[in-house]
Amino acid sequence: MTVDQGPVPIRRLRSPRTGWTALVVVAGLVVCGGLLYDAVAVRTGHRARPWRAETAHRLATLHLDDPVVLISAGVAVLIGALLLGLAVAPGMRRWLPLRQPGAVIDRSGVAALLARRADRLDGVSSLKVKVRRARTTVTMAGTADPAEVQRELRAELARVPLAGEHRLDVRTGKVRR
Repeated sequence: MTVDQGPVPIRRLRSPRTGWTALVVVAGLVVCGGLLYDAVAVRTGHRARPWRAETAHRLATLHLDDPVVLISAGVAVLIGALLLGLAVAPGMRRWLPLRQPGAVIDRSGVAALLARRADRLDGVSSLKVKVRRARTTVTMAGTADPAEVQRELRAELARVPLAGEHRLDVRTGKVRR
């Protein structure tokens, strides 16, 4: 005899870029926090930290062809390229979590599965399937009974072991692609 453990807790999917983004944000906060602390200290009448005074003096006397300036510019370009790469890296929004921890399925795969099942039904001339995180919307055109189509698609969707509650809405109307 098996005992149902209840609903599986859904863990939000995290993109591999999340760790790098957190690292860049923490580093930026540390650097900006140090600079802000020193700027506030100078504004309140205290002396500037020796590193700040030395940095200001060096920046005022350095030339653009100095190796320190060139290396600093190269590091700034690398950090900018890293941030740009993190910004355009694919996230995890196209994946839906499954009941088994760590397992995912592509939303377009679920949409193709439902579309293939609906194409086998009599009276469905065209349809559009839109799969979101907690809801799938099917817009169909044809003479098929929407309630029958919904029953068939719900049975097909039940075969996919999605981790959370997933709603299925079947609508009739013009299908816009």
